[in-house]
Amino acid sequence: MTKMHRQSLVSYGQPLCETVVDCPTPRGSEVLVRVERCGVCHSDLHLQDGYFSLGGDKRLDVTAGRTLPFTLGHEIAGVIEAAGEGANQASIGRRVAVYPWIGCGNCPACLAGEENLCANHRHLGIAFDGGFATHVLVPHRRYLLDYLPLSPAFAGPLMCSGLTAYAALKRLTGRPERGPVLLVGLGGVGMMGLAIARALFREPPIVADIDAEKRNAAIAAGAAQAYDPSDPQARKAVMAATGGLFAVCDFVGSEKSLQFSTGVLARGGKVVVTGLLGGNFSMAAVMFAIKAMTIEGTLTGTLAEARELLDLARAKKIAPIPTRDRPLGEAQAALDDLRAGRIVGRTVLSALG
Repeated sequence: MTKMHRQSLVSYGQPLCETVVDCPTPRGSEVLVRVERCGVCHSDLHLQDGYFSLGGDKRLDVTAGRTLPFTLGHEIAGVIEAAGEGANQASIGRRVAVYPWIGCGNCPACLAGEENLCANHRHLGIAFDGGFATHVLVPHRRYLLDYLPLSPAFAGPLMCSGLTAYAALKRLTGRPERGPVLLVGLGGVGMMGLAIARALFREPPIVADIDAEKRNAAIAAGAAQAYDPSDPQARKAVMAATGGLFAVCDFVGSEKSLQFSTGVLARGGKVVVTGLLGGNFSMAAVMFAIKAMTIEGTLTGTLAEARELLDLARAKKIAPIPTRDRPLGEAQAALDDLRAGRIVGRTVLSALG
């Protein structure tokens, strides 16, 4: 029997380890995908830690219901290798991006096409084994999306960093007509957001990040202007240049990033928050009415939005972001680099020999 090699979470807060098991046999509607590339996402760090920070000493524990060893990774592109007897039209050899945000199929969110919001979800790499492995088992072929002629290193990250940015930016529809969009945070999701914003909106976005290298990369990728939000004069500079913004996307999700994001809003402005860095954020309640502001959170995107995004990418309307390939065996080193802020763009793991 074929063996499956995995970089596994064996204990929370500890490095990943290689584990080797028999490759699963797909049954019923299941499809087995041989992984070509899997992106390394910041949320993988939270899962490795076993919690999200709620500010101060408070933590949101996310260890329940997950059997160890567990395989992280949800930005997956690969090749269909086998299919269960009920997986009609799952053509062997077909190259696919894997939509990982799989729901229960029965709750109101799932029935509305929002499986990404399912409370009893089966998200790959989150609740069920993901793509830091040579293979991944997908419960149904509907979650497999053709990615050619894109590269697997581009297609895989579209399923999280790209989809998260795309879904968030869609929630700003109409507002960019009043001025530029501000993107706060230039990690993998933020850089993908920059590429997508250039495709969706008439005016190039402006960006903010505390890292000079990432600001320079954003300018090279087409940002109109880049600001350092840790600079005490940055908020005044943004307000002077724009008169206040109507559309901000916060890809960090921390106290400081939200202070900056809300601080540069015009009356009637909106902040969409996708980042999960954590911490607390407080604001005088009266300011919501005085500034007529909106703060909205998003969590990845729907299967329909994933198809829309792939169509945009195939039409060459989205430029690939800087991407580094690393062998699967370097999964922990890639996570360490991400935690230390040493990654510009995205890292993808390759299980291919």
